[in-house]
Amino acid sequence: MGLGLQMVWWRDDFCADLVRRGLRVVRFDNRDVGRSTRVAGPGVSPWGFLRRRATATYSLGDMADDTAGLIGQVAPAGAHVVGVSLGSLIAQEVAIRHGGRTRSLVSIMGRPGDGRTGAVAKRMLVEFVRPPALDPVQGLVAAFGRIGSVGRTAQDDEDVRVAVRRSMDRGPAEDSGRQLAAILNERDRRADLGRLELPALVVHGDRDRVITPSGGRATAGAICGAELLEIPGMGHDLARWTWPTVIDGIERTVRRCTVRPAP
Repeated sequence: MGLGLQMVWWRDDFCADLVRRGLRVVRFDNRDVGRSTRVAGPGVSPWGFLRRRATATYSLGDMADDTAGLIGQVAPAGAHVVGVSLGSLIAQEVAIRHGGRTRSLVSIMGRPGDGRTGAVAKRMLVEFVRPPALDPVQGLVAAFGRIGSVGRTAQDDEDVRVAVRRSMDRGPAEDSGRQLAAILNERDRRADLGRLELPALVVHGDRDRVITPSGGRATAGAICGAELLEIPGMGHDLARWTWPTVIDGIERTVRRCTVRPAP
């Protein structure tokens, strides 16, 4: 999932729809969030989005290695890797570093790390340096209202409330500074993405002001044969009205895949 977000942000109903289509879904917490391991080391404050680089305790590649290790335990023959926002950057690294365990790739709201495409829109930087709300639940509801898709509904706001409350119940408050440092130190993956030989789908919203649409276009352009699905009105969220299109795309990508045994 995205920066600082736990696996519960993959909504139960979203995952249930994938299961109804015959797919097995595995959600997990990245390091430093939820019930995963907390890593000692420096991070950066939200003001880090104003920087070009920061001292990083670990890299996106390290987070990809975590994912590959989990795949080795739960799906030894390989998995279809899907990631959103930060998760999409990790998913790209999984496909690059662990091709034998990656059967297909779906990169949602991502970028290829070239330092130019998909940059945070300057007018959105305030969302990352805004003082935290006294009520974290309402604060995140308001934030998604600003960065999210056109046509968000009361149900989408309730989804945020549920995810925040479940996150608070599962573990201590998140400190995403080390994850942010890993993002700020991401490498240019375009050449490695160009060597991938697997079914790939890139999903992006044309109203995404956090990772701008150029990031999705550049990612799709870097991967030979990748499908680009740019959704009109979609922002930096998975509002419920986007689910049928996104889930159809995931299923379509999975069905394109032939079974490849892990090495």
